[in-house]
Amino acid sequence: MHRAFSIALAGLLLGGCAALTPPPTSSGITLPDRLAAAPGVVEPSWPDPSWWRGFGAPELDGLMAEALQGGSTDIAAAVARVRQADAQVRISGAPLLPTIDGQAQALRSQTGAVNVASITGATTRRVRVTASNRLLGSASYELDFWGKNRAALESAQQSAFASRFDLGTVTLTTQASVANTYFTMLAAQDQLVIQRQNLALAERTLRVLRDRFTVGTSTGLDVAQQETVVAQQQALIPPFEQAVETNRNALATLIGRPPETIRLDGGVFTRIAVPGVSPGIPAEVLARRPDVLAAEASLAAANADIVVARAQLLPSIQLTGSGGWSSLALETLTRPTSLVFNLAAGLVQPIFRGGALRGQVQLSEAQAQELLANYRGAILNALVDTENALVTLRQTTEQERLQAIAVATAERSYAISEAQLRAGTIDLVTLLVTQQALFQARDALTRSRLARLQAAVALFRALGGGWEGSGITPRPILGRLASPCDEAGFRTSTCAAFS
Repeated sequence: MHRAFSIALAGLLLGGCAALTPPPTSSGITLPDRLAAAPGVVEPSWPDPSWWRGFGAPELDGLMAEALQGGSTDIAAAVARVRQADAQVRISGAPLLPTIDGQAQALRSQTGAVNVASITGATTRRVRVTASNRLLGSASYELDFWGKNRAALESAQQSAFASRFDLGTVTLTTQASVANTYFTMLAAQDQLVIQRQNLALAERTLRVLRDRFTVGTSTGLDVAQQETVVAQQQALIPPFEQAVETNRNALATLIGRPPETIRLDGGVFTRIAVPGVSPGIPAEVLARRPDVLAAEASLAAANADIVVARAQLLPSIQLTGSGGWSSLALETLTRPTSLVFNLAAGLVQPIFRGGALRGQVQLSEAQAQELLANYRGAILNALVDTENALVTLRQTTEQERLQAIAVATAERSYAISEAQLRAGTIDLVTLLVTQQALFQARDALTRSRLARLQAAVALFRALGGGWEGSGITPRPILGRLASPCDEAGFRTSTCAAFS
């Protein structure tokens, strides 16, 4: 009968532990076999950890190195959050071990009393001195029947993993910001050069018209119209100068330096190359994205928190013990006769807490549902980012090619119209039309080149390039949540780093 009772009790405990654990969680999203915007059958070419070197801009390489080596305040703050999460893991793991304290005490006390003698009538004072010496040790331990403490440790571990992936996201964001800001500065420099060329063309035409006005072959209206064009082109120069300076200052902020200390030459905008890259299957993209992995780890931590909340409803068993030596005299403290000890076991079952414990369970479950939705959203956003980046890079590349043709055509048209104006075969209106078309085409070419470079940066970021090479080691997802690499289509070599 005693054996049957023990078996029944063990079954109850195991059943209770199983009931505490939430079922495995899945994103519920069916991934496609390939990215819609990706080229045909192409061998995947993932971004190099130092992907920005492919642009061939030494200044950008230096800026990126400075930002990653402690200059970026955002990265430094994220690193500090990782250290905080690691410390929290250690704190959360402490309840799995017994707590042990030591105590040494030496006590001396004195009391006095006044007695009156009945024979002599004299008053006497007696002093009483007591002494106590103790050398004790105590220990306590909570039996983790329901896995509450193990679940708390797991939650802290998953949160620590999430903080590492968040650091990867911050690193990628910083890298993209440095690259985009540098390219924007170069584009502003290029536009400034083009605008000065435009101004030179307008001033040259104005000189021609003034010469013709002197000999009577043009009117004062023609000269005034061209003077207006010159003034308009002059007014466009200060905004470009401002853009150069403000973007240089923004770069200083990104690398953690005062703006007065940064010096950049630039001037390489037209010589920047766009390194090639081609993604693999969607599952591999997700396995490289730190934001997706962070969302997954946060969901795993929430599932562990559910176990903790449910275990709070069940009884807890605490074992305590203390022992040591206690004696009135210090010289007899360590004798066997001075040995003292006590052992105790206690069970606490919550009975009435005003619904707080069940409310905590409901709160933890609702938080897990929220994080599941965030996890699904992170997967969808990752796929959308990649698709958009592929489309944008392809279209901006084609736009830049066509715009370069438009600039070449506009330059030929302006050269012809300028020659014909000198010959007197066309009027000023025709020249102004071709002149304005040239100015607009040049500006559009610079903007389309900048858009292409920024699209390339967006693609590298969408593919999760660079964050592993920044001192961040992917950590395994150990919770009850199935990793994306465990889902269909994720059986790839890329996933090996996360399993």
